[in-house]
Amino acid sequence: MFKGCCKAGHYTIVVSESVICKEKADTMGHLTIVETILRHRADFFAEIRDQIGLQQKIIAMMISSFVFLAIYGAVMGASNSLQQVISSALKLPVLFLVTLIICSPSLYFFNLLFGSRQTLLQSIALILTGMTTTSVLLLSLAPITLFFLTTSSGYQFFKLLNVAVFAIAAVCGVMFLRQGFQASVDTDNPEGASTRRTLFILWIVLYGFVGTQMAWTLRPFLGAPGEPFVIVRQTGGNFYTNVIDSAGDLFGPERGGR
Repeated sequence: MFKGCCKAGHYTIVVSESVICKEKADTMGHLTIVETILRHRADFFAEIRDQIGLQQKIIAMMISSFVFLAIYGAVMGASNSLQQVISSALKLPVLFLVTLIICSPSLYFFNLLFGSRQTLLQSIALILTGMTTTSVLLLSLAPITLFFLTTSSGYQFFKLLNVAVFAIAAVCGVMFLRQGFQASVDTDNPEGASTRRTLFILWIVLYGFVGTQMAWTLRPFLGAPGEPFVIVRQTGGNFYTNVIDSAGDLFGPERGGR
């Protein structure tokens, strides 16, 4: 009897260790999906078109994007305080998620109206490829942001630097997303492709406006020097006038005369 119990106990340990190993492998698989997207994009887009493993792809891209965005958000918040680091690390993934939820249905129905046969899940998966590309590019630019954070003390400069970093990553993500739609939506049904391309451009503009307004609503991500920590500031103003004011403060005549 004792010998059997020992075997049973040993078996339980083996199973537990295998479960832990499997969970670690799944986590790594979620994070390495970025390499699959970038290296084998044609196959990846074809699988989305054929609805192969859509749910697994969506989950993996969501997890990897959230991890990468949280890391970059923490880098942004490091310019202020530990509280800001935690807040920005949580808010940046939320910003992208909420923008995705708001804008995905409009792109789906635009395409559906002009001949697309894709489902909503396929549209979400395609949008997530662009979001994942943007997030990994932000992660790759994080060391540069950290470098300027440690070598420069100008708040306005650091704010504009982050605007430029996001703009670069977003443009690359949009270009990648467009490749995905050409390889899946347009290939699947060429009819109405030209109209869908025009609507896609309009949707990108809409997506940009929603994203920047959401970022303004969830601010601060950096935390202004001398101001107490707050999770979200009161609404007022807008993102674009604030960027223009920051550029004026940085490159204005008063600075130039120094």
